[in-house]
Amino acid sequence: MAKKVSIKKAEVQEEPIVIQRPDVDAAVERRLVALYTLQLIDSEIDKIKIVRGELPRAVQDLEDEIAGLNTRIDNFTTEIKETEAANKARSAEIADHEEMIKKYQKQQDNVRNNREFESLNKEIEFQNLEIQLCERKNKEGKAKVSDLKQRIEAAKLLLGNRTKDLDAKREELTSIISETEKDEVRLLKKSKEQEQYIDERYLVAYKRIRNAARNGLAVVQIDRDSCGGCFSNIPPQRQMEIKMHKKVIVCENCGRILVDDDIASKASSQLDK
Repeated sequence: MAKKVSIKKAEVQEEPIVIQRPDVDAAVERRLVALYTLQLIDSEIDKIKIVRGELPRAVQDLEDEIAGLNTRIDNFTTEIKETEAANKARSAEIADHEEMIKKYQKQQDNVRNNREFESLNKEIEFQNLEIQLCERKNKEGKAKVSDLKQRIEAAKLLLGNRTKDLDAKREELTSIISETEKDEVRLLKKSKEQEQYIDERYLVAYKRIRNAARNGLAVVQIDRDSCGGCFSNIPPQRQMEIKMHKKVIVCENCGRILVDDDIASKASSQLDK
């Protein structure tokens, strides 16, 4: 298990200094120190993100919900305008039908036979039916408008509550970010500086393992003869190879890069500078 390290501020990050032993590969040891130093830095960044918790996602969810509510209100408002316009058009139709009825009734006073009278009477009945249809649709339209207005009021009430929640969440998030921003910026800078001392293929492997691991650990120490990541047993011969620093060795069970106490100590020294 990695030791808890207090990271101090440093204006310049120097390349990891490794004291070479006769039986180790200096380049490999330097690479291992850089990898574990990077892991310690990234773990500190992870801690800052954990402090923020789910706030960024909660803020985003509230923003999405508020946007959805505003869209809903806009749609309801547009629907009300369209329904009222349709009602107004039907009211104009009713007036036209009433004028036609008056016209046909006036013509009935001058008919010459029953056939003409019945024909005009049917036209009057048709105009009355059209008026009844328009009035029924207008009644339905008014009921729809009333329902939509109630929905708008409910949406506005919910919008007001969600806006208050969002303001509170944003304030909380801003407060946390202001407290941790300086540390995060400093650590991110250190992380980038450390990456330049690591070969591209090892850096890609490190990031891949980190992204796959739930705890973000890609480089771990041997702890009680076990992998510090998955806790599977590491055979003595394998431990000996890890301590020799002649190659980068990974856990056969989880794929994490394994380092010994010596590498961990050198990495800790890099952070304390």
